[in-house]
Amino acid sequence: MTDDEPAAGGGSGGGRPDKRHDGEERGESDVGEFTLSTFHEVSGREGRPVLTASAVANALGIDQSEASDRLASLAERGELERLSVSTDPVVWYPSELEDLTARERVVVFPKRREIVVDRPDQFTRAQLSSFAHLADTNGERGYRYVVRAEDVWRAPHEEIEALRRTMRQALGQRSAELEAFVESQWDRARQFTLRSHPEGYTILEAASPEIMGNVARQKLDEEQIHAPISETEDWVREGEEAAIKRLLYEAGYPVRDERDLAGGDPLEIELSVSLRDYQRDWVDRFAEAGEGVLVGPPGSGKTVAAMGAMGHVGGETLILVPSRELVRQWADSLVELTSLEPDQIGQYHGGRKEVRPVTIATYQIAGMDRHRSLFDDREWGLVVFDEVHHVPSDVYRRSARLQSRHRLGLTASAIREDDRGSEIFTLVGPPIGTDWEALFSAGFVAEPELEIRYVPWEEDAENAYAAAEGRERYRLAGENPGKIDEIRYLLASHPGAKALVFVDYLDQGEAISAALDVPFVSGETPHAERRRLFDAFRRGERDRLVVSRIADEGIDLPTADVAVVASGLGGSRRQGTQRAGRTMRPAGGATVYVLATRGTREEEFARRQLQHLGRKGISVTERTIDRD
Repeated sequence: MTDDEPAAGGGSGGGRPDKRHDGEERGESDVGEFTLSTFHEVSGREGRPVLTASAVANALGIDQSEASDRLASLAERGELERLSVSTDPVVWYPSELEDLTARERVVVFPKRREIVVDRPDQFTRAQLSSFAHLADTNGERGYRYVVRAEDVWRAPHEEIEALRRTMRQALGQRSAELEAFVESQWDRARQFTLRSHPEGYTILEAASPEIMGNVARQKLDEEQIHAPISETEDWVREGEEAAIKRLLYEAGYPVRDERDLAGGDPLEIELSVSLRDYQRDWVDRFAEAGEGVLVGPPGSGKTVAAMGAMGHVGGETLILVPSRELVRQWADSLVELTSLEPDQIGQYHGGRKEVRPVTIATYQIAGMDRHRSLFDDREWGLVVFDEVHHVPSDVYRRSARLQSRHRLGLTASAIREDDRGSEIFTLVGPPIGTDWEALFSAGFVAEPELEIRYVPWEEDAENAYAAAEGRERYRLAGENPGKIDEIRYLLASHPGAKALVFVDYLDQGEAISAALDVPFVSGETPHAERRRLFDAFRRGERDRLVVSRIADEGIDLPTADVAVVASGLGGSRRQGTQRAGRTMRPAGGATVYVLATRGTREEEFARRQLQHLGRKGISVTERTIDRD
């Protein structure tokens, strides 16, 4: 079998399968009942809707004459048709060919550890997402998954047998080579464990003296380890748990954290709203592990689920967020949606310094030496990291020292352009999420329509672009004045809709603001004015805003109907997710327009940003704008 050939069932000798579809062993001559379903299975492996008797014989490990008899039997029942062609005496195909084309099909490429699925149903996608990474999809019928080491490490299964069952159900077959890889990575993820010693300190335990000596004691030094206790146990220095996790993860050995986490001073918290089924599943999975990262699209209710986790822990809680606006939003939501009173909630940022049973602070101030002791010294039962993709950055990493508490992260996308996204799960906890498309299908979150619109230059601007170099060319493409007319046209096409226009450049934001007579909110806007404008937008008293990067994440604008991205296409894929997410909500009809200047690198940037959303099941269209 070449590297590009699909698996034919995991058996040996001419690609013959060694298992029935239901997993029971059989001999070569015992192929069981030959039905139309059997034909479909072989057709799926072969990757074509018509089969010869020899292809069926090879796939099932039987003689060609026996295969011909069985095919003829199905033809007599009207389930197959036969056709003579020049390259083979007879080919066979289903009488109802659409039955084959409408059927979910799975093809495995074990050497590449890839799984290609045609028309997978929601259950199959959920199964695959528990041990594989969705690498690509066209948003309609074709899905490509890759099984990576980290996907196996994070698989939500207690026993390897349960993971095997999930794989076989999802694939409809056994793949011995793929299962061997999964089992090896399953074992890797169980070589090291952090435990609490009865005397109160932390120990690192290895599965064997060899793995301790050859890996841990080679990668760790006196900064992380106080002293060996035995051949398989080391005494961990206080506060170095995060460093140990990170170093061993980078060596290919994730660490299981089974310490007795601090519960903090008791604090009763009850939700005044009911959790959706998937939110309850998130909370249950967090409760079982004591840590985790909720990964879901904007509008899926991660904040409400986090409040459910707070209720489960029942202890004092520290919530870390990236901005002062999010501090206030959390405080307001906690009062509205839980049994907490306002005097139980503290805000800790540049303008206020309150430490209370539930304290909401910015990452930046929590990481400062003069403030960090306030958080380290208090016995928090839970630490919530909102917009958790900030945690690995150099500015915010110190806040992850709070390793002795229950930890919960929230994010729409854990992608980081510096490839340090794995640290999120290393420092905070494993991902806990739900298939985006499943939430769209169930109606919990509206799937926005995304359209890239390639806008022509204004003549003078194009000449300036041709004469410029480097970053200046990128800025000129982003600020193309021709985009103002396009924004005006798009907003007129959605009368009465709430709309946000995103920009990366202050001069462009001010120009659009003046042209449309719409307020521009940026980092230079005073906090009080910023809050007044966002509140007016939220209440429906204002239906248009031009916003800078400050609205890319966290700002609670759940009722936006239209988003127009005028510039910033060289930003991260996460930024594209956040901007699209400003329109996601239970009601439908939301639209995102991305404006790219035609004939510039903005075209490439637009496709790159939105390709990530396409892989999550959101459809993306493109349109070239002509002005003659």
